[in-house]
Amino acid sequence: MSSTFRVAVAGASGYAGGEMLRLLAAHPQAEVGAVTAHTSAGSLLGEHQPHLRSLAHRVIEPTTPEALAGHDVVVLALPHGASGEIAARLPAGTLVLDLGADHRLTDADAWRAFYGSEHAGSWPYGLPELILAEGAGGDAPARQRDRLAGATRVAVPGCNVTAVTLGLQPGVAAGLIDPSDVVAVLANGYSGAGRSLKPHLLASEGLGSAQPYAVGGTHRHIPEIVQNLRAAGASGVRLSFTPTLVPMARGILATATAPLAAGVDPAAAARTVRSAWAEAYDGEPFVHLLPEGQWPGTAMTQGANTALVQVAVDAAAGRVVTVTAIDNLVKGTAGQAVQAMNIALGLPETTGLDTEGVAP
Repeated sequence: MSSTFRVAVAGASGYAGGEMLRLLAAHPQAEVGAVTAHTSAGSLLGEHQPHLRSLAHRVIEPTTPEALAGHDVVVLALPHGASGEIAARLPAGTLVLDLGADHRLTDADAWRAFYGSEHAGSWPYGLPELILAEGAGGDAPARQRDRLAGATRVAVPGCNVTAVTLGLQPGVAAGLIDPSDVVAVLANGYSGAGRSLKPHLLASEGLGSAQPYAVGGTHRHIPEIVQNLRAAGASGVRLSFTPTLVPMARGILATATAPLAAGVDPAAAARTVRSAWAEAYDGEPFVHLLPEGQWPGTAMTQGANTALVQVAVDAAAGRVVTVTAIDNLVKGTAGQAVQAMNIALGLPETTGLDTEGVAP
């Protein structure tokens, strides 16, 4: 695709919608069309996203199928459960990117169990680097990007899901870890909780404090992580998942561990494990295995569509330890959406995503 294309963004006043607009404003072929929201309709975008100076003068329209019609791409940055009805009324030929959870899960029962409503159906999953085990057969496993080319509907993954999946999937695909005892503990920036005014999200509550949430198997990203590990070849996945809010605006640092698979010698596993992770991400433009001894930090990925991964073997415990850092609003949400959009439209995957991290 060589010409420009028009993109509408629903949910433009929220964090995810604002990040999507920031990336689209710098995309060489994207033209921002309608910006819509619900309660902020009628106000100027600059009142809600003052950093987006090139778009600050735009008037936010109500989120309706009519306002979103006539665009080549529609981005739905809406609360969970709100995308299905809008998407069903958009033309079949329009590329729709859902930043919410409505179309990520393939198991309707899992959706009902974790979200408490009827399932809106499944769309092609927007994690290009996801390993697909059925692609293995002497050749390297296939990747999800192969299923995104030409897609007109894309379900953008959850941010926590992205971090944990990218950390663990090389070991699953290579048969080096036992997925029946996966433990993931995450440090999460507050922007991942959205822009709602809730007491525990106030600066007076969050500054100087760390607090867990959705503890004890209740977090809605659990079935999505399990789905991804199964796609990479795991069976019998059991996951203990605990996210923790820490006093930073952006970022996820995900520590995910699993036992070495039966038959893998802990004393000799370090080289084999590292080789599997290096091979899995060799040539990937956005997912990088760091040099030995260097560990990811969230500041390394801020503002960039980058996932930084490190892996080690705890021989005494017989476990593989992975640490993955991403910016939850970029590789965890909007950057990943742009990446999938590029693939679906036949553009180079990296178009508009050349921002390096902005640390410190």
